[in-house]
Amino acid sequence: MGLGQTLLLGFIAGATILLGLPIGRLRRPAVGLRAFLNAVAVGILLFLVWDVLSEAWEPIDEALTSIHDGHGGGGDLAKYAVIFTAGLAVGLLALIAYERWMVKTVRRAGGPAPEPPAVKFGPGTMQAEELRHRPARGISSWSTARRLALMIAVGIGLHNFAEGLAIGQSAARSEIALATMLVIGFGLHNATEGFGITAPLAGDRGPDGEPARPSWPFLLALAAIGGGPTFLGTVVGHSFTSEPVAVAFLTLAAGSIIYVVAQLLGIAAKTKRSDLLGYGLLLGLLAGFATDAIVSAAGA
Repeated sequence: MGLGQTLLLGFIAGATILLGLPIGRLRRPAVGLRAFLNAVAVGILLFLVWDVLSEAWEPIDEALTSIHDGHGGGGDLAKYAVIFTAGLAVGLLALIAYERWMVKTVRRAGGPAPEPPAVKFGPGTMQAEELRHRPARGISSWSTARRLALMIAVGIGLHNFAEGLAIGQSAARSEIALATMLVIGFGLHNATEGFGITAPLAGDRGPDGEPARPSWPFLLALAAIGGGPTFLGTVVGHSFTSEPVAVAFLTLAAGSIIYVVAQLLGIAAKTKRSDLLGYGLLLGLLAGFATDAIVSAAGA
């Protein structure tokens, strides 16, 4: 299969993430609906953790089997074990460090959107009060929901890069049927992942308590972060095959998604609706396994 056709497949697989974006534009969803949407997102992400780690573990499992059968040494096992451990640690701990830095930044800035100071400042020399009330800027000014959505998009993007590698490699080997089935399966995956990205944004509120619907450019940027790597991975996978690179991206994705799941579960616990949490988790998990079944049906 030519490069142009391969790129089209990668674009289609990544673009389906757009289907989940409208969820983030809900203006005033009920508390129960927000809790349920959050739980579904957790279910989808939990499935992705299982899916990603099982793929990343395969080379280690094969190396262990080779050693057991007396056909291989410990070199491959050590190499993949180091990549697996390092990727998982970096993906998880880097987000923990980033979140701590972000919290400190927000506190130094006086909060995401501090109340206007009571003192009226005029022209001339800056007063100390003006420094204390300087508003936060950039990502530090975002709400918690927006920062979570960004982290989810980053984790899913790392995962989708590895999926793009699989599409590109199968297309480069002229396995057209397999590549097409992968695109269908990964495309359905991305549709559910798009929902997982935007679900925390449903019902987001500003500092004044009013609904803060994300703009379409913001949602499209999240889609580009989460779905764009599918296209990039297809380009790379069509050029060369590298299992260590795939394992690295998969474990980075797993670490980041695990961190986000912990954050979303913390939000779910505050609603005290264990029933909605259970229903949403079940639906999200089943949606993930249903889309994965299509990929498995292709023999991938």
